[in-house]
Amino acid sequence: MMRRPVRPAALAASATLLAGGLLTAAAPAASAAPAKYSQAAAAQMLRQAGIAWTSSGGCTDRTNGRCTSFEQINRTTVAGVIDFRRAGNCAVTVTGGTETGHAPGTYSHWNGYKVDVSPTSCVSAYITTRFRHIGPRPGDHAQQYQSPAGNVYAGEGTHWDITYYRGSR
Repeated sequence: MMRRPVRPAALAASATLLAGGLLTAAAPAASAAPAKYSQAAAAQMLRQAGIAWTSSGGCTDRTNGRCTSFEQINRTTVAGVIDFRRAGNCAVTVTGGTETGHAPGTYSHWNGYKVDVSPTSCVSAYITTRFRHIGPRPGDHAQQYQSPAGNVYAGEGTHWDITYYRGSR
């Protein structure tokens, strides 16, 4: 089995975040639950990648549906948004995270698998021309597109509802 080298800068950044209490460290578990970020750690990672976010309530409280929260977001979800930003070379603004008020389910916002992103012309063009159209989503009929990594981008009109499965299957 081939191992990927660990970049010293990534190790140093993780160690700094961990030491500062920004990351939640957990012992390896048999159930392999997704690794999570705190609000502060996720915000820092997104900010460093040039990703903006907005909240209709101007807040980050996870229990308030008018806020945009990253508390308990999966690390793979944050990595997915960052990868999307870099690949598409588009300005990306997150409008929904792990706050209450979204549809429930295993691969839900609350469980850290989803984010909502503003549908700029650049973002929408990248999704609809680079990803495979997989038809309407049952229930709301939002048109869905699937990336080569298996992530699903659903156009809900006012935003793209993105489910990052990477690391969960």
